[in-house]
Amino acid sequence: MDGISDLAFFSLLVKRGSLAAAAQELGVTPPSVSKRLAGIESRLRVRLLNRTTRRISLTPEGEIYLADGARLVAELEALEQRISGGHITAKGLLKVSATFGFGRRHITPQLSAFARLYPEVDVQLHLTDRPVNLVEQGIDADIRFGQIPDARLTARKIADNRRLVCASPSYLKNHGVPLVPRDLQKHNCILLRESDEIYGSWHFSSGTKQETVKVRGSLSANDGECATAWALDGQGIVVRSEWDVAPYLRSGRLRAVLEDWQLPQADIYIVFPTKNHLSAKTRALVDFMLKSFENQRRDRTDREKIIW
Repeated sequence: MDGISDLAFFSLLVKRGSLAAAAQELGVTPPSVSKRLAGIESRLRVRLLNRTTRRISLTPEGEIYLADGARLVAELEALEQRISGGHITAKGLLKVSATFGFGRRHITPQLSAFARLYPEVDVQLHLTDRPVNLVEQGIDADIRFGQIPDARLTARKIADNRRLVCASPSYLKNHGVPLVPRDLQKHNCILLRESDEIYGSWHFSSGTKQETVKVRGSLSANDGECATAWALDGQGIVVRSEWDVAPYLRSGRLRAVLEDWQLPQADIYIVFPTKNHLSAKTRALVDFMLKSFENQRRDRTDREKIIW
């Protein structure tokens, strides 16, 4: 094995956190992973990892090898891209995360189309409504909603979106229509436990006015589709993404209320770790998603394509 492939192997091993996990991803046996690691350490004449049967940890030499090695691999790919005129083939494992609902309905079919365009890329989709740490979990790209506070990440908006307060016509007929946010305290609100947001607190703004309402309800879930189903069944008022409820609003099965008030930003972004040299596979995915969702961005321009 050459030095560069050894660096890539070692980086993968550290990201997976164990010999068994790395072996599973590489499609080999744990003993073969252990043998290769031992070969690298023998060649370098240093110990790179402290390892037990269940976990591994970096030695000081291993930390240097990992940090400088990742930089060297990225610089090599950037060099090859410059020499080849930017025509590096996207290949290798691409790990993508997304939320359950949006991921199932909108990201899954897009990744299927992406896989046809890039047959040398192995796409692994991870669906979760919990926050993910791209850097620590080795995720190449995440599809997420709202603002991106982490300075270690780069975000590109792929689609406009907003959160809406809505309920079924039958519920509003029986219980009345809220006219201002504080009216929600008199209503049965369907609560969603996800993304570590403050449970049951809905934040509104209208111009310079800000209002936070503590709402209550008899039904709560950690899955948005369950919350939407309850709202359709006339159980109460719910906050859902426009992407989730647009068909029901068009058909009249749900009705938006408090339309003069805005909820926190919910535009949809593709997020990836900030690096000097982004891998060809991640770069290809970002460009593909920007193109695929371009009709869902009101501010779309030809300049939306990333200049790498």
